[in-house]
Amino acid sequence: MRGVCDFTDFFVIATGRNARQTKAIYDEVAGVLKRDHRLLPRSSAGAGEATWIVADYLDVVLHLFTPDVRTYYRLEELWSDVPSVELEAATA
Repeated sequence: MRGVCDFTDFFVIATGRNARQTKAIYDEVAGVLKRDHRLLPRSSAGAGEATWIVADYLDVVLHLFTPDVRTYYRLEELWSDVPSVELEAATA
């Protein structure tokens, strides 16, 4: 996002299989960032419904989607002029 927008350096965009998994991913990420790095989001929204959860960590904005909502909003297309890095799916 650097050089394209002035409110953050990175978007992290991920998808859970359903709202329950999306919420679990958010809880884990937020918990680890708080515990290990003493980071709290400046703001967050969507954890109740958990189809699109956004958490603003200033330099990084985390977006967690369910598949249908990610397809509907297509953030990757909206920000297509920004270089992207695709990562393998995380499995535990």
